[in-house]
Amino acid sequence: MHYLLMYDFVPDFAELRKPLRGRHLALAWEAHDRGELVLAGAFTDAPAGSAMLFKGDSPEAAERFAKNDPYVTGGLVTQWRVRPWTTAVGADASSPVRPGS
Repeated sequence: MHYLLMYDFVPDFAELRKPLRGRHLALAWEAHDRGELVLAGAFTDAPAGSAMLFKGDSPEAAERFAKNDPYVTGGLVTQWRVRPWTTAVGADASSPVRPGS
């Protein structure tokens, strides 16, 4: 199963993240190396935010990531949420569905 972790950021996020970015990226790469985090990145349009794609049997890895992320603990994230996502198309889809299925 896939889970999307989505963040909403404070308005001055780009400037305020500088002292926290190294630890945030280290945490993200550690989650990736464990096979939990598939992709992550920031939105390029307003409002400022990001999305991270996790995979696993439960939302636990995504929730744990958010609770330990310096962007969250440092007050740069105004809201975060994890949403289960049933992926149906693509090589890594959790529930592939082909035409005629």
